[in-house]
Amino acid sequence: MFTGIIETLGKVEKLEKEGGNLHITVSSSITHELKIDQSVSHNGVCLTVVSIEGDSYTVTAIQETLDKTSLGTLHVGDAVNLERAMLLGARLDGHIVQGHVDQTAVCTSIAEKDGSWFFTFQYDPKLSNITIEKGSITVDGVSLTVVDSKKDSFSVAIIPYTYEHTRFHSYKKGTVVNLEFDVVGKYVARLMELRG
Repeated sequence: MFTGIIETLGKVEKLEKEGGNLHITVSSSITHELKIDQSVSHNGVCLTVVSIEGDSYTVTAIQETLDKTSLGTLHVGDAVNLERAMLLGARLDGHIVQGHVDQTAVCTSIAEKDGSWFFTFQYDPKLSNITIEKGSITVDGVSLTVVDSKKDSFSVAIIPYTYEHTRFHSYKKGTVVNLEFDVVGKYVARLMELRG
């Protein structure tokens, strides 16, 4: 479990395909605090640390993960949003995030307004995921509040701190991001579907 509060940015140092798997080596300021078998969120995707060497560590994404997320589009040198699993008894500053990406979305608009930024993302509504106004959404692992909720799109307002300390400062129109919809909303939607 995660909170959606990004701890730091990591840098992709190496990408190695092995069958359907992608081994991703990342350098970061938190590597010295990691251990093998630990879960770390990478752009919102929960992955397990499989090796550590110096200030870099490696995680492996299986084919299913590559098919459902944007991790397969990573390049050496790219920044990734990183968050370690939350500690029991600590404050939950964001919202409950599982690190299980539901689908990807495309950035369709970026607008600066009075020192903040508004990003709009469009996603495929056929997968039955929904947003609600003022509800929670996770974009590349960042816990955010939905504004301007529509059937296939939504916007989020980004404060300067989040803009500077996450991948948001590198987004452009057309950037593909990972989405995790609010877990409570997913359960409610599923119950409504089962009731007909």
